[in-house]
Amino acid sequence: MFEDTKAFSGFSVDDLGRAKEFYGGTLGLRVTETAEMPLLTLHLAGGTEVMVYAKDDHQPATFTILNFPVADVEKAVDELTAKGVRFERYEGFEADGKGIV
Repeated sequence: MFEDTKAFSGFSVDDLGRAKEFYGGTLGLRVTETAEMPLLTLHLAGGTEVMVYAKDDHQPATFTILNFPVADVEKAVDELTAKGVRFERYEGFEADGKGIV
């Protein structure tokens, strides 16, 4: 039944406009909007697409929903920090001054 279909993942947000600005503006991903739904599609490397939809009673995920492997973690953290991204710190994980575990 599903062998010829393309699967995709999705997650909810409380504000599609802010999500579009973050994923498109801050992270520099290609983002398209589908006004009829309304929803966003994040277009990632390798043809992967992720659906982002607004949900009135949205609760932030308590687990990782997207992973972005990079060649140089320190460089990526520096660039994201310069764009205003704040890195979370979690109990039980020793992080350096930049928040890298």
